[in-house]
Parts: sequence; C-alpha cells; structure tokens
Amino acid sequence: MWSFIKSFLPAWLATFLVASSLHTFQVLNALSNLGVAISLSDWLSTAWKDVVGLLPTYGIIISVALLLAFGVVTIIRKYAIKHNITKPRFITLTSVAGASSIAVALLAMQPILNVTLIAGARGYDGFLLQCFAGLIGGFIYGLLRATSTSGPLLNS
Repeated sequence: MWSFIKSFLPAWLATFLVASSLHTFQVLNALSNLGVAISLSDWLSTAWKDVVGLLPTYGIIISVALLLAFGVVTIIRKYAIKHNITKPRFITLTSVAGASSIAVALLAMQPILNVTLIAGARGYDGFLLQCFAGLIGGFIYGLLRATSTSGPLLNS
C-alpha cells in the first residue's frame, strides 16, 4: 500500500498542477488575444489562485479519475500476465490511462453539472492539453510503480 501511495501522490500532484496551469494559460491567453494586457505578476498570481481554487473540486475529480484508471490498468496487466498474453508496457498503459481518465472526467462533468467546470478545456486544444496533464501523471505513476521495489507491478 505504501508503494502505491508513494507512486500515486506525485502522479496526482503533477497532473493537478499541470492541468491547473494549462487551464490558467488557456483562459489568460484568450484574454490576451482580445487585447487585455496581463502582466507576468498577474499571470503568476492568477495561476496560484487557480491552483488553490480548483483543488477542492478539480483536484478531487482528478484523484478519483486517476484512481479508477490506474486500478483498471493494474487489473488488465495482472490478467495479461496470468494468461501469458504479451506483457503490456506498464508505463505506456498508465500514461494512456492517465490521459483517458481526464478525458472521461471532463466529458462526464458536462452532462452531470451542465457546465464545463474547466474553462480552459472548453475548446479542442484546451481539452487535449488537460488530457496531456493526465498523460504526464500517468507516466509518472507508471515510472514510479515500475521502479518500485515492492508490490505486484515490478517487472512481472
């Protein structure tokens, strides 16, 4: 369990911080394109406020999405190994799972909340950037789990 926590927390934190930062960038960039002058200190201040403001909502959504995704990957990998199916590359699986989990979370929020919670994800480019944040988190999780000295995921 400790091995999982040591892998999951950095992956979640990276995903959340990258997703939050990319959200801020998308929103402020759109304002800049409209001619609004935004100083560097305003960019940094807004980014920090977004991290703090999104943590209790988007941070929890990301954690649940990643937990589900990494759980599914673990089941798939264990099944493949048990049945002598070609060993899937764990880091690739976790990276894809991380990106997919963010996509599913964003797509699920629209009909449930009737609003896109993350303004920076309303366009295709912003949506893909949020998925990229999940990919980074999945990569970090896979890397940390694959190099862990304990648990069922070590070079099985």
